[in-house]
Amino acid sequence: MSDDAPTVTAVPVTRPTVTTHRGRVAAWALWDWGSAAFNAVITTFVFTRWITSDAFADPAAVAAAEAEGAAGGPATDALDAILAQHSAWLGWGLTAAGACIALAAPVLGARADSAGRRTWWLGIQTAVTVLLSAAMVLVRPDPDALSYNVVLGITLLALGNIAFELASVNYNAMLAQIAAPGALGKVSGIGWGAGYIGGIVLLLLLFVGFINPEVGWFGITDGDGMDIRVSVLVSAVWFAVFAIPVLVAVPEVPQDTRRQAPSVLASYRQLGRDIAALWRNARHTLYFLLASAVYRDGLAGVFTFGAVIASGTFGFSASEVVVFAIAANLVAGVATLLGGWADDRVGPKAVITTSLVGLVISGSAVFVLHDAGATAFWVFGLLLCVFVGPAQSASRSLLARVIPPGRESEVFGLYATTGRAASFLAPLAFSTFITVSGSQHWGVVGIVLVLAVGLALLLPLRVAQVRAPLAEATEAGEAPTPVVPAP
Repeated sequence: MSDDAPTVTAVPVTRPTVTTHRGRVAAWALWDWGSAAFNAVITTFVFTRWITSDAFADPAAVAAAEAEGAAGGPATDALDAILAQHSAWLGWGLTAAGACIALAAPVLGARADSAGRRTWWLGIQTAVTVLLSAAMVLVRPDPDALSYNVVLGITLLALGNIAFELASVNYNAMLAQIAAPGALGKVSGIGWGAGYIGGIVLLLLLFVGFINPEVGWFGITDGDGMDIRVSVLVSAVWFAVFAIPVLVAVPEVPQDTRRQAPSVLASYRQLGRDIAALWRNARHTLYFLLASAVYRDGLAGVFTFGAVIASGTFGFSASEVVVFAIAANLVAGVATLLGGWADDRVGPKAVITTSLVGLVISGSAVFVLHDAGATAFWVFGLLLCVFVGPAQSASRSLLARVIPPGRESEVFGLYATTGRAASFLAPLAFSTFITVSGSQHWGVVGIVLVLAVGLALLLPLRVAQVRAPLAEATEAGEAPTPVVPAP
């Protein structure tokens, strides 16, 4: 690497003394544990797989495909086209959700910082996510309204993603409240790891209770999709219960009375000035935000479309997808905990870079071996899961290390904004490759491409001193000045 490579520079900043409080860390991590209901069950392994499966396809196309399969032939082109279309609709819906988050996250983040309402907003946004998740029980494979129900499911999923990502802005910002500077990587890893382990426990309960048996608990069967619909409802309750501890245990941030409350339009003008100030005074922090925006969207794509690929390309049944999901969460949880340990010792950039390289290699193998059967996906799909969690956790801890005190929600809002500004990349690449090729497995190429571009953008950056580069802008009098919209 050349000497003139961009460097994430920093200057010392005085932070309030923060000690790692085990009780608060546990309460904070339980939100991640509970959020597995939305991440693992709804957006990844159960609900999205279900609404893009042949349960929502024209019965005539399904019958023809089954006849072809019984005769030893491939599925019909009509069924393939329907499944590919629904997968594309999923991508477009999530792209629209990403645009909404990009517009809302920075203003709401600044509002939470200045008004001392971080915990309050986390509670509201989590509650909205829970209600939208529960509403997904209304989606059903009605033969007379298949397309309507697919669109309804994708709409609820998109709205749920908006609420969940906005809640995550305030949740991520709490990291600096509960962890000492030397433990940010470890505590961030504990949170991500708790999410994966919570996913294992919940998926096991749903698998044993509703999805796998012909007649599950309370007499639930797969008729009218009730096994999936009840699983989604249970997931909503799960998230609600485990979100409560952090709202009680972590104290609210103090209100900053020095900040004014201009109009919403003025808030977005200020956002432009904030980005300009970053460009002038903390440019390499901005470089990191842009690079991470790209690769984080690729990371999201791995989980969002992973179960869709497993089902549509590798032939996994609903039960097989859940079994894979349990194994995937176990692998990801252990890898994330180990990644958090490595983060504090070798630095977050090393963890992120290693993870992205592993993801590109594993994703490419999934594409090349798409005709090799379920075993190939078991091997390389699980390998993908090894690298996703550490990259996510290390990205969060790196940013937490460079934010000046009192600006956590605002900058994590910007983190969400830059991420969502690029959130169309993975869904667009996934959908475009499917549309052009006419085959679902080509969507993997789109996701791998996004990950590779993010890696290429990250590699030139060097972390010289991971502290608070934004403090340089503060001392220059050009720091982003948090503003909040009028109520």
